[in-house]
Amino acid sequence: MKRIQLGNTVFEGENDAYLIEADRTTLVDTAVAIPSVRADLREGLADHGVAFADVDAVVLTHWHPDHAGLAGEIQTAGDAAVYVHEADAPLVDGQERPFATDPAAQRETFDRWGLPADARERLTAFFERSGTDLYGRDAVVTPIVDGETIDLGGVELETVHLPGHTAGLCAFAFDPRTIPGHVPVREGGEADGGHPVEAFTGDALLPRYTPNVGGADVRVEEPLAAYADSLVRMVDRDWDAAHPGHRERIDEPSRRAAEILEHHRDRTRRVLDVLASGPATAWEVSAALFGDLEGIHTLHGPGEAFAHLDHLERADVLERDGATYRLLDPDPDVTDLFPTTALDGAIR
Repeated sequence: MKRIQLGNTVFEGENDAYLIEADRTTLVDTAVAIPSVRADLREGLADHGVAFADVDAVVLTHWHPDHAGLAGEIQTAGDAAVYVHEADAPLVDGQERPFATDPAAQRETFDRWGLPADARERLTAFFERSGTDLYGRDAVVTPIVDGETIDLGGVELETVHLPGHTAGLCAFAFDPRTIPGHVPVREGGEADGGHPVEAFTGDALLPRYTPNVGGADVRVEEPLAAYADSLVRMVDRDWDAAHPGHRERIDEPSRRAAEILEHHRDRTRRVLDVLASGPATAWEVSAALFGDLEGIHTLHGPGEAFAHLDHLERADVLERDGATYRLLDPDPDVTDLFPTTALDGAIR
């Protein structure tokens, strides 16, 4: 397996695509469809003697353009199969419009979050500057579901559905011993049945920051609860290593997942502290948590605040009137609002 690192100034940057040279030459995630990143991917593949037309399969962790943008172009070059979870498939095959190009969805969401006019203008201007080209060509997709195995010929990828960041985000677990040229991080333990298991995690698990929930995919129902359950699932799977969609390998993925879950408990406490001073909208809570925001973070900040407010409202800790939330329970036990893991004591 070869990691190809890609530049990307549109979103978070430092994307990773992974080349698997099995019987079916496979790429896990692609990149955003802009010229500089396309060149990065072409050069990275060429370093291993591979061109777009040589790729037999593209496996996508999720629909975001910095992961799926070049899937259609690669498919056109060599008729590659493109695999993505059924919940994200409509955004890769063009049947559904992404949020950035859907004014009606934007208006409804901005109203729900209480975004003021200047923030709306900044965000819509960012969408317009970014344009639609970064989403690339539509692809003919093969929808997949949780538990399904993708056979690459000598290498099998197990689909592990981990919603939260997007509705269809998936990790792909594999036995690293089956991938030519890849050295397992560890030999594997009892949880793995005695053999090593690693996973491509996309943006479900990242090494240096926490994946956005709420703003990254506004289609997700109960986004924080969904992501908390996904984090618990990753702790329980106890993979030996995670290969994320951005930056470096994660050598203790269970611990990292537990850390992110604890981060969300702490963030919930901070949201409650904001509301202790009086009712607030998601935008106002975001401003208290994150300060001034620019670019895509103008979407992610209030989206993250909304995810926490929505979680608290469903737990009857808050009530909502229009876009404004107010406290019902001034002193809830935050730990009771989230699932627990076997690592919680070690993390706290």
